Amino acid sequence: MDGNGRWAVAKGVARIFGHRKGAQRVREITEYCSKIGIKVLTLYAFSTENWSRPKTEISGLMIILKVYLKNELKTFNANNIRFNVIGNIARLSQDVQDVINKTIDCTSKNSGLILTLALNYGGRDELVRAYNGLFLKSIKKVDEAQLSAALDTAKIKIGDPDLIIRTSGEMRVSNFLLWQCAYCEFYFTKTLWPDFTPHALDQAISDYRKRHRKYGGI
Repeated sequence: MDGNGRWAVAKGVARIFGHRKGAQRVREITEYCSKIGIKVLTLYAFSTENWSRPKTEISGLMIILKVYLKNELKTFNANNIRFNVIGNIARLSQDVQDVINKTIDCTSKNSGLILTLALNYGGRDELVRAYNGLFLKSIKKVDEAQLSAALDTAKIKIGDPDLIIRTSGEMRVSNFLLWQCAYCEFYFTKTLWPDFTPHALDQAISDYRKRHRKYGGI
């Protein structure tokens, strides 16, 4: 979900307004994905690197996150959406953790779209945490299957992605799902996240469908 800050700067408003607009776009894209039958949607909401941002911006982001989850709980249940997170949320404040855990619990029996937010998430951090978890179990020689099973995504039972969409014109992975993206397709667009509409998503999916893949598919 890249480009919220740049969207705000381009419009001459504070960056926090871009994040608020981005949260509104999350609702629209999530409901659309549920409607068209996409099974899993994972959004990179806050990375391990984002802690370097100004404290006021981080505080504002956490307030937006809490408000979003509180407001969307009824929508999640009405649309049979199951909510989950990946990342080390232990670093988040307790009040944020409480809202996250309540949303996870209250949507746990839903069987439709799985919406996952990556919060305090970094691909390298995930791999380190997975390896350390295996080390604590006294597993001396780790194979691919064991490491995959120890990842955040495996714990919430979502598979590797078929398609990763990067908004805002950046053309890099940025520490997102480093292990899981080994065989996925990438789609890069200059569209900033607040302007990424369901139509833009349709274009990304259409482009993806034209590619010849040996594995998977939407």
